[in-house]
Amino acid sequence: MNLYVSAFERSRVIDIDHFGPDDEGERGVKLARFELAGQEVQAMDSSGPHPFSFTPAISIVVECDREQELDAAWATLADGATVLMPLDAYDFSPKFGWLHDRFGVSWQLRLPLV
Repeated sequence: MNLYVSAFERSRVIDIDHFGPDDEGERGVKLARFELAGQEVQAMDSSGPHPFSFTPAISIVVECDREQELDAAWATLADGATVLMPLDAYDFSPKFGWLHDRFGVSWQLRLPLV
């Protein structure tokens, strides 16, 4: 969450609820609310392990207002990432990139068509 908040302008942590000593399973973040590029996001974890991970079928798509904002976010998220589509111009966007970040979350960053 801190990585994501650092990657985008107009972003901040709103609140975090941790698992308590009476909760079952692993300790850590139970529910967090944060803002990414002005949009509120919630993230939660369960107390136990699961046999699944992230999937590229779902991506967080961020349309950036400025190229500098997109480039800065890409640089932050690309560290340790797997690039699925390199940051480049495409028919549907003057600048677009798609990656799985180091945690396995799929991101699509783009500039809008003018």
